[in-house]
Amino acid sequence: MQSSTTEEVVAELRRRSSFVFVSHVKPDGDTLGAGLALGLAMKALGKRVGYFQQDPVPRNLRFLPDSDAVTRDVPGDLPDDTLWVFCDMSDFSRAGEFLPKLDRANMLDIDHHLGNSHFGALNYVIPTEASTGTCVLRLLRALDVPITPEIATCILTTIMTDTGAFMHTNTTSDVLRMSAELIDFGADKPLITEEIFANKRFAATKLLGMALARAVLQDGGRYCWTYVDEAMLRECGADGEDTEEIVQHLRAVEGVEAAALFKDYEGAVRVSLRSSGKINVQAAAAALGGGGHFMASGLTYDGDLKAAVEGVHAALRAQGL
Repeated sequence: MQSSTTEEVVAELRRRSSFVFVSHVKPDGDTLGAGLALGLAMKALGKRVGYFQQDPVPRNLRFLPDSDAVTRDVPGDLPDDTLWVFCDMSDFSRAGEFLPKLDRANMLDIDHHLGNSHFGALNYVIPTEASTGTCVLRLLRALDVPITPEIATCILTTIMTDTGAFMHTNTTSDVLRMSAELIDFGADKPLITEEIFANKRFAATKLLGMALARAVLQDGGRYCWTYVDEAMLRECGADGEDTEEIVQHLRAVEGVEAAALFKDYEGAVRVSLRSSGKINVQAAAAALGGGGHFMASGLTYDGDLKAAVEGVHAALRAQGL
């Protein structure tokens, strides 16, 4: 299905007077930063703006401007033509379970994932973009909205999140120029770096050590995986937010082409996948009902940990592992 044009989306943003920006479950810097950036811009145009997400704002993202306005309580007095803007979601189910019934005509999907299901009436999907936030920046330029330091900080957060602080292969020269421009607009890069990449809880450090001690290297050193379960979380005094960096450490092992972290708690096995660029982990995740990007994807496995480990390994082998 063809993506909506910039002109079509901008016209709809200008026409509407009320918006709710929706972040996906287990929110990250891209989904939240993109929604906050566009929300701040709409406020500057005199529009009514709300933010919805099922899960709380993660500790390391509470520095983002306007993040204290995010809620999972939907106002009861929203106009019927309120536009619901879904940021960084390949499928409507990523929004969670607490949304009211919505008319597709009032849904805008802004995303950069491969395999986006185009669930909105308008779907601004650009898989070549480094982040959903850079899609938003395209819209803001077309809207001719001033890029404030607050908006710039939100968008730079999306870029730094989805490029791994400029370490991933999606860090193109255009992305670096865009980031420099955002810093010129007042984006607080030192704050983003400190809050997202440096300000780790001791519990997270202990959990990382425990997970790495359980890591398995197989397939001739090309695949590395480990797991975190409820007992490990309790022992470290950690929670789900403290697992976010573990899979990157597995991926960084010399010779590893694919890495997986299995999170076996809260009644499900969630899997984070990373690739060095040789294995398409998006296709592997999609085969198991998940999704994401070529080099970073995820899924929830319907089964126990042992079955998840075996199923994911088979899916990766099908992609050339």
